Amino acid sequence: FTELWNLVFTQYNQDEAGNRTPLPKPNIDTGMGLERLVAVMAGKTSVYDTDLFMPLLERVSKLTGKKYGANADDDNAMRVVAEHGRAMAFLIADGVIPSNDGRGYVLRRLLRRAALFGRRLGLDKPFLSQLAEATVKQMGAVYPELKQRRESIIKTIQPEEIRFDETLKTGLEVIDSVLSKAAVKKAKKVSGKDAFRLYDTYGFPVELTKEIVEKSGFSVDMDGFEREMEKQRERSRAKHKFDVVITPSTLNLKTTTFPPTVSVTERTEFVGYHNLEQKARIAGLIVDGKEVDTVEAGQEAGLVLDTSPFYAEMGGQVGDTGEIVGQNGRFTVTDTVRVQPDITMHQGKVVDGSLQVGEEVEAVVDIERRMDIARNHTATHLLHSALREVLGEHIQQRGSLVAPERLRFDFSHLAAMTPEEIKTVQRIVNEKIRQNLRVYDEEMNYKKAIDAGAIALFDEKYGDVVRVMKIGEPVVSAELCGGTHVANTGEIGYFHIISEGSIGAGLRRIEAVSGREAEAFFEKRLADLEKAAEYLDTELDSVMDKARSLVLERDNERKRALSLERELAKKEAESLLGRVEVVKGVNVLSAKVSTANQPVLREMADFIRDKLKSVIVVLGAVSGDRPVFIAAVTPDLVKKGYNAGDIVKQISKVTGGGGGGKANFAQAGGRDKGKLDEALRLVKDLI
Repeated sequence: FTELWNLVFTQYNQDEAGNRTPLPKPNIDTGMGLERLVAVMAGKTSVYDTDLFMPLLERVSKLTGKKYGANADDDNAMRVVAEHGRAMAFLIADGVIPSNDGRGYVLRRLLRRAALFGRRLGLDKPFLSQLAEATVKQMGAVYPELKQRRESIIKTIQPEEIRFDETLKTGLEVIDSVLSKAAVKKAKKVSGKDAFRLYDTYGFPVELTKEIVEKSGFSVDMDGFEREMEKQRERSRAKHKFDVVITPSTLNLKTTTFPPTVSVTERTEFVGYHNLEQKARIAGLIVDGKEVDTVEAGQEAGLVLDTSPFYAEMGGQVGDTGEIVGQNGRFTVTDTVRVQPDITMHQGKVVDGSLQVGEEVEAVVDIERRMDIARNHTATHLLHSALREVLGEHIQQRGSLVAPERLRFDFSHLAAMTPEEIKTVQRIVNEKIRQNLRVYDEEMNYKKAIDAGAIALFDEKYGDVVRVMKIGEPVVSAELCGGTHVANTGEIGYFHIISEGSIGAGLRRIEAVSGREAEAFFEKRLADLEKAAEYLDTELDSVMDKARSLVLERDNERKRALSLERELAKKEAESLLGRVEVVKGVNVLSAKVSTANQPVLREMADFIRDKLKSVIVVLGAVSGDRPVFIAAVTPDLVKKGYNAGDIVKQISKVTGGGGGGKANFAQAGGRDKGKLDEALRLVKDLI
């Protein structure tokens, strides 16, 4: 039979002990896939025989020259390529990019498995982007995001496939070698170390390795592979460890959580969107992870209020600071964090008197700092909108930091932004600031918000009702956001991008300033320019002219020095022509020279080759405290089997280094300059 539809009756919550309690809202989860329904309606026994897949299979057939249905192994490979090609397009359209973990790893595995099966079908050049094109053409009308992000899909697939193509041949050779060694040992299992080496060095997902070796009757030691993975994680963690001595005065209160015995359960009502001062009651006090009734002057503590104007760190926005004042004491808040979904902890220190649970207090947020944060947060939304306008709708936020002194925005994009793109984004943001657009929030149903165009964070989970921050009427930006913002964009003042750079494959980061920090940034820049003008003994307006003049003068001096160096090198090369030796009928010139400039060394080698017509040239020099080598072989001797790369690789080992290159030209470096002459003497022995 063919399963058309299944039903899952979701009725209970089961805890770790296996106890079940009825859900407040039981439901029925239905599973009737579109493809199964189409197969049944079309009278087909396989989803691959339906209109949903046949156009893709026809594209694969056209690319490979193989007819679908003629050979079972080829059919399986063609189905893998078609299905994975379609899946890749949808994943990338949804904002996934290739990586070594999470969704990105799923995408990378799909792409590399499809590429491997394509090679089995005889496709020896990158082809997957053509499958993506076919997917967009076939399904773009129903899924408009495919059309909107077509360019991003293609640009993501092409370099990833090319990178894998470059390592595929080497990786398959390694697998063959591993299988040969295993066969000699009469083992039928590839070790975890070998599987990890293929993953770590050659980019082979372990699932792909398993699939390849299983065709030869082997398996993979997955337990051993996982042990090697854990070792790598430990090495990674070790690199980022800091030695910290934990004392009451250095305790990082952000790590404080309520132990099971703590009775503080009262929900903290947040009123800080509109109130920055609020009367409240102390609901709990935590010192060193334990609940206490009273805190005294000098003690660091976590303080819980029933009502708070303090924003707790979340969604990239840092927590508020300020103070909490009672009748008998004053508490300085250095950070605010959410320790449970509805409970906020104010971290800090009692600076005067004492505070106790149940006491009425006045909670006061540092308003200047809050406004700096709000300016940066609203600027982040404007930045996100401008990036999508300039770079494309594929741009998705992948992380952020909204602090009082700066903002940081991480986003998905494959290429570095050009200076012109950065300027355009900055100009758009500042235009929206000058327009003094209204900034306001609305609570609405999640689906309604998304359907209306509001942007949600890729990895965030949302409830049924969400807060949507909107800018402008008509709206120029709408994002699901729980943070604090200015009332009008004009309050931001000015926005300036400080830097843009890569933080990983397909991920970029922008750092920027706004408001008071933007003002401070330019004041510092101006002060630096004034110092430069003073140093250059010129007027401020003429600093750049004077700097350009000095740079030009320096460049001319470098050119004159390089010209002189080349002239002296040519004379030195001429003097070496008489030192040629004949070894086994081959002209050989091996010599130490005075210049270590690589381009000049190459010119010397080229000069000697041109003069002697048939020769092996090896030149060595000292650059700083390290030896460097260049080797060159004329075409007639290359045909006889002499290889500059092999020669330079061997002699550089003498000095503790390495190198290589092509048969006609190669270069290398070493560590021990004292062995330079010994290395050069080895040349004759290698002929």
